[in-house]
Amino acid sequence: MCTQKRIDNMEGDECGICACRVFLPFLAGIVMGAGLSLLYAPKSGKELREKIGDMTDDAVDKVKNYATEAQEKITSVIEDSKAVIKEKMAVLTSAIEAGKEAMELEKQKYRDKET
Repeated sequence: MCTQKRIDNMEGDECGICACRVFLPFLAGIVMGAGLSLLYAPKSGKELREKIGDMTDDAVDKVKNYATEAQEKITSVIEDSKAVIKEKMAVLTSAIEAGKEAMELEKQKYRDKET
């Protein structure tokens, strides 16, 4: 699922790096850092719980929005792909029909030459 990019390291050797191997630990570090900063902040327990709850609600809303956008884009790509496939099928069908007609004409010419 991951696409690898080729990079040169300090020795000049190529090595493959998967984007998700870099992004996911980075994202996990951000979440853990945010959580630790909230835990060590000088606030009361109630204020801290409210703040964590608000941040969680915001994160859930953002994830829902991103999922909805992704679903819309995927649906759009699928519909566009269906249209392209139908168009290509029509071209292919007409090419096959033209080939059949040309073959029949050649058969007829050959039969006419024999007789």
